[in-house]
Amino acid sequence: MAEQKSQQPTAMRRISWPDKWSVGAVIIAGLVVMPILAVAVIALSPDDNIWPHLVSTTLPRYFKNSVFLVVFVGIIAACIGTLTAWMVTMYRFPGSRWLEWLLLLPLAIPAYVGAYALVDFLEYAGPVQTMLRDIFGWQSSRDYWFPEIRSRGAAAVVLAAALYPYVFLLAKAAFREQSGGAYEVARALGAGPLARFFRVGLPLARPAISAAVAIVMMETVSDFGVVSYFAVQTLTTGIFSTWLEGGSASGAAQIASLVLIIVFVLVALEKRNRGRIRFSQASRNRRVVQPNQLGGWAGWLATMLCGLPFLIGFVLPVSVIMGHALDNAERWLDPGLQSALMNTLFVGASAAVTTVLGALVLVHGVRLTGRRLPGMILPLTTIGYAAPGAVLGVGLLYPMAAADHAIADMIQALTGKDVGLLMTGSAFAIVYAYCVRFFAIAQGAADAAIGRVSPSLPMAARSLGQTAGGTLRRIYLPLIKGSVGTALLLVFVDCVKELPATLLLRPFNFNTLSTRVYEKASLEQIGDAAPAAILVILVGIAAVLLMARTHRGRDRSRERAQNKVQI
Repeated sequence: MAEQKSQQPTAMRRISWPDKWSVGAVIIAGLVVMPILAVAVIALSPDDNIWPHLVSTTLPRYFKNSVFLVVFVGIIAACIGTLTAWMVTMYRFPGSRWLEWLLLLPLAIPAYVGAYALVDFLEYAGPVQTMLRDIFGWQSSRDYWFPEIRSRGAAAVVLAAALYPYVFLLAKAAFREQSGGAYEVARALGAGPLARFFRVGLPLARPAISAAVAIVMMETVSDFGVVSYFAVQTLTTGIFSTWLEGGSASGAAQIASLVLIIVFVLVALEKRNRGRIRFSQASRNRRVVQPNQLGGWAGWLATMLCGLPFLIGFVLPVSVIMGHALDNAERWLDPGLQSALMNTLFVGASAAVTTVLGALVLVHGVRLTGRRLPGMILPLTTIGYAAPGAVLGVGLLYPMAAADHAIADMIQALTGKDVGLLMTGSAFAIVYAYCVRFFAIAQGAADAAIGRVSPSLPMAARSLGQTAGGTLRRIYLPLIKGSVGTALLLVFVDCVKELPATLLLRPFNFNTLSTRVYEKASLEQIGDAAPAAILVILVGIAAVLLMARTHRGRDRSRERAQNKVQI
């Protein structure tokens, strides 16, 4: 009996005192989720409830424009991405192998840079309208009709041109994973190319296409640069105007909550749609899809159709921006550009390192402890990637400013020194927003990489006396350093391109490359914006090339495995 009493407190202590890895995982997850919860709290307990005023005035217009862009950008991107993926997978035509990778390059162009380039190219003083006036002898805009450039339709085209590669990438992978035998049977039954696409290829690739379209729609909801430049009032621009111009943080939080609801609805619809569809394929004796050769006018027509999105989404913006950068070569020596570059490198690198380290600790802690709470909150940390940058700005700045004032008052009371605003007065808030926004990328890479390590290796290390931290440092990191490097690069690139959160959270007189491009282009100073835009594009190209190299290696490995099975 005495022995049982002595054992009982030990068991209770083991249950009531969680290990430090569980505590660390919960803290990291809490820091990632906190801005989203802050938006909800501010929206539900407003200081000044302007929601009725918003509903009766501007909110319907914001909502209508946002829905218009979401629907039309989703449709256009789905059509372009799916059809180009089908063409380069199922057919061989002039330039098809090059187009498999060229069609990914628009991902390197931030949508707002594409908007500046399109307007500069097609506006009244641009080369297109100038050439038309010279050819036909027109004297002014009253002599001819030309489509309105700064409109909802043009914004939809620009966003679709920048975002269709998401659909193209996932659709191409889905088409390549399908069995060539299904198409051979369909062809034997008399199905033509269109019938094979609509009755075989498209239904099988529908889950992947739906997931990609959901990503495109979420990116469209969160866009600020394009809609702001085209003067299209959406929910995202409403957050900026309500807060910065109207001075209502609670009103901005209420609009941000509506944006979050739309994003969650898109995610839920995508998961429900994908959950209803189940396809399975036998791995043995599965034939690889064999592309058909297109020759003559049909081949060149396919080249033209697949090359058009690449020309609009990449060649046009790069050509226009590069032309301005060369015409204004002295702008490369502008101290403002150098300062923006250094700020970008600092906040981007700081956020990338912090995010990846946090993801490694979180994933390792969840796998190590096996406790229910860390495992339950792990999926919640991906919510930041679905939240627009403007929403995170609202969720961070308001509570962080309150904490800043409290800390400053406490330090002044204790020491008599006014230290100012430590978080919102520095780049800390920007780095924090980046970490929350792109934590899902780092967590996904860390989870996949650690999952590929054989469990026997860390178990052997622990049996030899290594601590959990030592196992992560000496066993996991050397084996997953490639995935860690990829995650660092991807997070860094997304940080360089992020605009809304940076605009809301940056300190006074603090510019990054993205905010410099936005400020100069908003003043119609495309020549001043061009060097910074070129640097952003170069960083984006590096990430796209890494992505293309990774997928090319996967395609080759899959083809080799399939060939072995057939042999």
